[in-house]
Amino acid sequence: MVDLESEVPPLPPRYRFRDLLLGDQGWQNDDRVQIEFYMNENTFKERLKLFFIKNQRSSLRIRLFNFSLKLLSCLLYIIRVLLDDPTQGYAWSPIIWVNRSLPLWGLQVMYNLNILFFLSKGNIWEQILRIPFLLEIINAVPFIITIFWPALRNLFIPVFLNCWLAKHALENMINDLHRAIQRTQSAMFNQVLILISTLLCLIFTCICGIQHLERAGNKLTLFDSLYFCIVTFSTVGFGDVTPKIWPSKLLVVIMICVALVVLPIQFEQLAYLWMERQKSGGNYSRHRAQTEKHVVLCVSSLKIDLLMDFLNEFYAHPRLQDYYVVILCPTEMDAQVRRVLQIPMWSQRVIYLQGSALKDQDLLRAKMDDAEACFILSSRCEVDRTAADHQTILRAWAVKDFAPNCPLYVQILKPENKFHIKFADHVVCEEEFKYAMLALNCICPATSTLITLLVHTSRGQEGQQSPEQWQKMYGRCSGNEVYHINLEESTFFAEYEGKSFTYASFHAHKKFGVCLIGVRREDNKNILLNPGPRYTMSSTDICFYINITKEENSAFKKQEENRKNNESKACYHGPSRLPVHSIIASMGTVAIDLQDTGCRSSSGPTLALPSEGSKGGRRPSIAPVLEVADSSSLQTCDLLSDQSEDEITPSDDETSAGSEYAKGYPPYSPYIGSSPTFCHLLHEKVPFCCLRLDKGCQHNYYEDAKAYGFKNKLIIVAAETAGNGLYNFIVPLRAYYRPKKELNPIVLLLDNPPDMHFLDAICWFPMVYYMVGSIDNLDDLLRCGVTFAANMVVVDKESTMSAEEDYMADAKTIVNVQTLFRLFSSLSIITELTHPANMRFMQFRAKDCYSLALSKLEKKEREKGSNLAFMFRLPFAAGRVFSISMLDTLLYQSFVKDYMISITRLLLGLDTTPGSGFLCSMKITEDDLWIRTYARLYQKLCSSSGDIPIGIYRTESQKLTTSEPHSMRSQISISVEEWEDTKDTKEQINYRSNHRNSTSSDQSDHPLLRRKSMQWARRLSRKVPKHSGKTAEKISQQRMNLYRRSERQELAELVKNRMKHLGLSTAGYDEMNDHQNTLSYILINPSPDTRLELNDVVYLIRPDPLAYVPNTAPSRKNSFCNTVGQDTREETQL
Repeated sequence: MVDLESEVPPLPPRYRFRDLLLGDQGWQNDDRVQIEFYMNENTFKERLKLFFIKNQRSSLRIRLFNFSLKLLSCLLYIIRVLLDDPTQGYAWSPIIWVNRSLPLWGLQVMYNLNILFFLSKGNIWEQILRIPFLLEIINAVPFIITIFWPALRNLFIPVFLNCWLAKHALENMINDLHRAIQRTQSAMFNQVLILISTLLCLIFTCICGIQHLERAGNKLTLFDSLYFCIVTFSTVGFGDVTPKIWPSKLLVVIMICVALVVLPIQFEQLAYLWMERQKSGGNYSRHRAQTEKHVVLCVSSLKIDLLMDFLNEFYAHPRLQDYYVVILCPTEMDAQVRRVLQIPMWSQRVIYLQGSALKDQDLLRAKMDDAEACFILSSRCEVDRTAADHQTILRAWAVKDFAPNCPLYVQILKPENKFHIKFADHVVCEEEFKYAMLALNCICPATSTLITLLVHTSRGQEGQQSPEQWQKMYGRCSGNEVYHINLEESTFFAEYEGKSFTYASFHAHKKFGVCLIGVRREDNKNILLNPGPRYTMSSTDICFYINITKEENSAFKKQEENRKNNESKACYHGPSRLPVHSIIASMGTVAIDLQDTGCRSSSGPTLALPSEGSKGGRRPSIAPVLEVADSSSLQTCDLLSDQSEDEITPSDDETSAGSEYAKGYPPYSPYIGSSPTFCHLLHEKVPFCCLRLDKGCQHNYYEDAKAYGFKNKLIIVAAETAGNGLYNFIVPLRAYYRPKKELNPIVLLLDNPPDMHFLDAICWFPMVYYMVGSIDNLDDLLRCGVTFAANMVVVDKESTMSAEEDYMADAKTIVNVQTLFRLFSSLSIITELTHPANMRFMQFRAKDCYSLALSKLEKKEREKGSNLAFMFRLPFAAGRVFSISMLDTLLYQSFVKDYMISITRLLLGLDTTPGSGFLCSMKITEDDLWIRTYARLYQKLCSSSGDIPIGIYRTESQKLTTSEPHSMRSQISISVEEWEDTKDTKEQINYRSNHRNSTSSDQSDHPLLRRKSMQWARRLSRKVPKHSGKTAEKISQQRMNLYRRSERQELAELVKNRMKHLGLSTAGYDEMNDHQNTLSYILINPSPDTRLELNDVVYLIRPDPLAYVPNTAPSRKNSFCNTVGQDTREETQL
C-alpha cells in the first residue's frame, strides 16, 4: 500500500508558463486508465485565461505591464508633439499628417502589438462591442498597417486616447492587487482614484486634441493648450486663448458635454460613498493602533445617555486623556450621537465604526487585538432581556476568540447567564447589584445613593456656590472615592506598620481625614473590608481608603495656626459646620492640613462629658484605640450560635422564636454562579402553599398580612416577575449577621405567579411570602400590608423598559408611585427607574418653590460640566429613587480601579470573604449626643466594637416647628415671598426660642440658615410683585389649606372604606403622618470635627462576626452604639 502511494505522481501545476505553451506531458507513459479533469483548461485559449486572468498574481503583473505601456504611449505622443514642426504643410494637411521619426515609429509599433492580450478575455464578438477594445483597435491597427505600407508612417493616429486604456488598466490592476494580497481596500479609495483618473483623462484628451487641431489654426503649444483647458474647465474663461477653426471648437463642445455628464456621476458616487462611510465609520489604522492606546466599546445600540456617561467617566481620570475610544455598533449612528461626536473635544478622540463584533472583519477594523480593553454593554431597553444577554455572550465569545489577550469588561443583565462569561476579566450583573442595593436600602437608608456617589468620579465642586449649607457639605463630600496604595509607599499609612487595622484607620482619619476601609495581602487576591482589630498591618499590604483624591495627588503641609484662631474656631458649634481642614481641589491636587495630634492643655477647649449621675452610669470617657489588639479580650465565634444578638438574657418567647431558625448556607440556588452566603434558615422548608400570603391553606388560615401578627414591619417588593435576581434581594436581608429579632417579613407583590424553581429557593428562608397582584390595585396593596410596612420597593418592570419615546419608559412606574405617595404619605417608597433624568418627577409637587430652586441648581451644575448634576434632587439624595444605569460607571471605573467591583460586591453582601466585614448602620439618639463630633464617634467605635464609620445619613426639616401659629406655617408652605414680607422681629425671636427648646443641642442659628434658604429659593423661583393684593393672597392661601386638608381627608376615607370592605382593621392606618417636608442627604467620610446631630444614621463597616466577637459586645445594648436594628425594633411595633 505504501509503494502504490509512493508511485502516485504529483498534481500537474497548471499555472506555470511552461505548461501554458507545451501542455501537460506527465501522463503519457502511464499504463493506468486516467481521468482528466478540467479538460476545458487544456486549450490554448483557456491557458491564456488561466495565466492572464484567473491567476491573480500573474494577472496583476500582466496588468501592471499593460498599464505601463499605455503610459509610455502617452509619453511618446508628447515627445512626438514636442519634436514636430506644425508650420510645414498647408490647409488641413497639418491635421492629417505629422512628422514621426523612424525610432519613434518603431517604439510605437512594438507596444501596439499587445492586442493579443484581448484574445484571452472570452468571446471575441463580446469584446468588439466594448469601448476599450475599440480604442485598442483605433490605436493598434493603423500602426500594424504602416508596417506593410510605409507611406502611411506619418499618418496622424490619436495615440493620446491610450490614457483611457491606462485608466481602465489601473482599475483592473487595483482589483487584482486586492485579490492578490487578500485584502479589501476601502470603496472610498477606489472611487476617489476613479474620479481623479477620469478628470486627468478628460484634461489630457482635451489638451492633446486642441493642440493637434490648432496645428491648422493658432499653432498652440502643449502649454498653451493646458492653459486653455484649465481656464475653460474651471469656468473662468479669460478669452485670451481661443480655438480658431471649427474642428477644435467642436472638440471643445464635445469635451464640455462629456465632462458635464461624466464628472457629476463620479461626484455623486463619491458623495454617496462618503455618506455611507460617515454612517458606518472608517477604519482605525494599524499604525495608530500600535502607536496609540485605544479601547473598544461594543454595544447593540448606542444612546446619547450611554455614550455621555461612558465618555465623562472614562476621561475623568487624568491618565486616560491620551486614550482613544473606538465604538463598534451594528446600527447607524443617530442624529444626537452624530452631533455630540462632532464636538471638537470628542471628535478627536472618539471613532465610530458601524459593524458587528461577531465579524472578524469588523473586529480587525477596530484593531481589537491591539486594544487596551474591550467594554461589552447590554441593551437594557430590550423587551426580551434574556435575548439581549445572549447577544452579549456571543459578542464576548467572538472578542475572546479574535483577541485572547484583550481584557474584557462585560455587562450582563440576568444572573443565570453569568457563568457563560466567567472568562471575562470583569463582569457586572445588573440584576444582582440592583436587588442587593434595594435590599440594603431597607436596612441602611440611601445605600443606593452612597454606592452611586462612591463609583462616580467627582472633584467635590458641586454645590459650592450655593448658599445652602447642606448642599455645600453634601456636594463636597460627594467627591470622596475609593483609592488604593501600598502601605510602605504611603504617607497616610506607613507609620502604622505592625499596628492593628482599627488603630491605623482611626489615626489616619484623625490626622489626614482619610478613611481606611480595607486591605489586601500581597499573597492573597481577596480584599478584606475592616478585618478588625486583630489584623496587623504589614508593609506589603495594599490599603484601600476613601478620600477626596488619591494620595499621589495630595500635598501635605503642617497646620501652623495661632491658639487664638483655634479657640475662635472651637467656639463655633453650629449644627452644619464645615470641615476645618483645608481641601483645595485644583488641577487634581488636594492640599491637606494635618490636624494637631499632640496633647492639649487642660485650659484649652475640650468636649464636655456628661456626669455619671445624669447619664445613669454611662462611661464618661472614650477608651483609646489599642495599637495591637489584646488577644484576651477577643474570643472565637461559634458558627451555630447567634452572636449577633445583643440581648444577654432573652425571654422565653424570644428563645422559642430563635429556635425556629438555624444558620447555614441555602440548600438551593436558583442559578449557577451565585455566591454562597451564610444565612438564617428554617429547619424545614415551608410548603409552597404557605408561601402564598393572601390565601389560606391546610397549614394556616391567614389571608392578609395583618392576620399574621408580625412583630416587625414589612418590606414589600413590587415586581413584574420573580426573576432569579430577586433571590439577591432576600439573601442580604437574611444574612447571618442580622439579628434574628430584627428580621423584617418580606412580601413579594408579583404581577405574574412565580415558578417552582424560584419557590424552591425561597422556601428555606424565614418570613418570606409572595402575593400575586399589582401596585395599580389598591386592594392588593392593602392585602399585602402596605399600611404597616416599613419600606415599599418598586422595581422597574421589564415590559415597560421599552417605549417609542425613550424617556417615557418610566411613565407608568412614576404615576403609580405618585399615587402611593399621595395615599400613604408616611410610607418609605424606594423606586427603581430606567432613566436617571426621570427622577425629578418622583414625589412631584408643581408649586413647591424649594423644588423649583433645586431644579435650577441642577441646570447650573449641568452647565458647569458636572457628572452628578442630579445629585441635589431630594428623592435621590434621600435614597428614595435609584436607576441601575447610574451603576454603569462601576464597570467603566474598573478599568482604572480593578478592585471597585470586588469592594462594591462586599459592601452589598453579594460576596462574603472570610474575615471581611459587612455594611450596616446605627442611629444617633439623644443619649449619644455627648460624643458631639464625628472624630470622637470614630474613636468610640474603633475602641469598643471595631466598627469603621464611612459616612452619615442626615435628615433635616424643611418646615417650621409645630410650636408656631398655624397661620405662619401656612404662609411659608404656600408663599415664600409672603413669609418674607409679613414676618416681624418678634415672631423671629419667638421662633428661635421655640426651636431651641425643641432640640437637645445648641441650634440657635438654625432659623437664620433657614431664612437664607428661603431667600435663596425665592431668588431662583419665579418672582411676583410683593405688595400687590396682600389680603387676596391670604384668602387664597386659606382656601388652599382647606382644599389640601379636604383632599387628604378624602384620600384617607377612600383607603379606610376599602380596608373595611376587605375586612381589614383600620387601626394601623395613619393618614395624617406626613414626611414630605424633610430633606435627607449623605456625607461620605466627613471631616473629623463634623458635629453629630439627632437622628443621624452612621454607615458602618462591621467586622466579620464569624471571625471573633469582642467581649464588650453585650454591653452595647446600654451604650451609644445602638444598632439600626434595635432602633427598628423600637419603632416597628404594631
